[in-house]
Amino acid sequence: MKIRSVDAFTIFDSRGSPTVEAVVELENGCTGHGLVPSGASTGQFEALELRDGDPARLRGRSVDQAIAHVRGEIAHRVTGMDAYDQPALDAALCELDGTPNKSRLGANAILSVSMAIAQAAAQARGLPLFRSLGDGNLLPLPEIQIIGGGAHANWRTDVQDFLVIATGARTYAETLEITHNVYHAAADIFKERGRYYGIADEGGFWPEFDTNEEVFETFVEAIRRAGYTPGQEASLSLDIAASDLYEAETQTYRFRLEDRTFSSEAFTDLMIAWCEKYPVISIEDPAADVDPEGWKRVMRAVGDRVQIIGDDLFTTNPARIREGIAQGLANSVLIKLNQIGTVSETLEAIRLTQQAGWLPVVSARSGETEDAFICHLAVASNAGQLKVGSFARSERMVKWNECLRIERALAGQARFLGASIYDTVLGQRS
Repeated sequence: MKIRSVDAFTIFDSRGSPTVEAVVELENGCTGHGLVPSGASTGQFEALELRDGDPARLRGRSVDQAIAHVRGEIAHRVTGMDAYDQPALDAALCELDGTPNKSRLGANAILSVSMAIAQAAAQARGLPLFRSLGDGNLLPLPEIQIIGGGAHANWRTDVQDFLVIATGARTYAETLEITHNVYHAAADIFKERGRYYGIADEGGFWPEFDTNEEVFETFVEAIRRAGYTPGQEASLSLDIAASDLYEAETQTYRFRLEDRTFSSEAFTDLMIAWCEKYPVISIEDPAADVDPEGWKRVMRAVGDRVQIIGDDLFTTNPARIREGIAQGLANSVLIKLNQIGTVSETLEAIRLTQQAGWLPVVSARSGETEDAFICHLAVASNAGQLKVGSFARSERMVKWNECLRIERALAGQARFLGASIYDTVLGQRS
């Protein structure tokens, strides 16, 4: 089925910032849309998001150049190509750009078209997107933010995300019920203490804390107040985003909230201590992307019982994932479409992760859209895990709800492994 036309427009993400939406039309009239998210805490090895940089327009955040690339070079290149051959189309887009990080055309321009093609092809085939992208049927175990911090909440905490994983859930729906109860129990605590400031970028609470340890104690209290035993029905997941805390000149880590500075060894020792003291089942970016020895130290200490996720370390880049596998730096990879820039490369990153016996975690960005593409990606690839933010705000809830719809569409064929997904990599999970 050939591509008839390609167009693009400016839309706005969940932070009210401009982003790109591409529209691809096929010769039979079927259309697909690609809505591109944007990160606040971005890794230095990510594909480049092209912005205009004109302070007179949208504070320099406008995306007119990316849109012009879609309407011009990209449209010219892919028009007439077979929409059913996603790998060939994505390869053509990468070749057209000609840079290792998609900096000429912009990863936002390229990804918008790649996603739109996938959507249009699914419609032309008469299939839901998850069926068109792959043959998976595994509903993901969610990681859902309860408290936001770091770059997502004006550094009210040094840790970027405190998330809940419903480790006792027997069904996907039950993960949402457990999360609902913990989320609202946390809200009750914040209201009682009068320390509630609002909602962070990804929908989690943005309260005031004096120390990072206080956040843990509050989170554990919320789990108990919701009627659960910490570490059983509900466990903690952390996104440290350690690259944001790393100071390259001194090769140290810094906590702004507590005015503390750490060597690599001291910082990773603290990460290990947190995993041992609290019911932490997963930790993301516990060391900076330029600190491989820190990663190895964490893996040696807790890698047999905690999921160690690389985000800034890998940036969904197959080459970087291969290197990390060879060095044993982690046991899980965060998967973000816009870090690498095409659907095909994202699927390759997931396959590489799985072939190594590691766990992929499909993830949204802090600046999200109302699109639910990543839910279909997670199910199609049997990724097994999904991280899209909190249990509030429609750009987040649309994704959790889409998984419920996918479950119904699978009509009894859906699988859900819950926390047993971790048995793949965690030898001594309690």
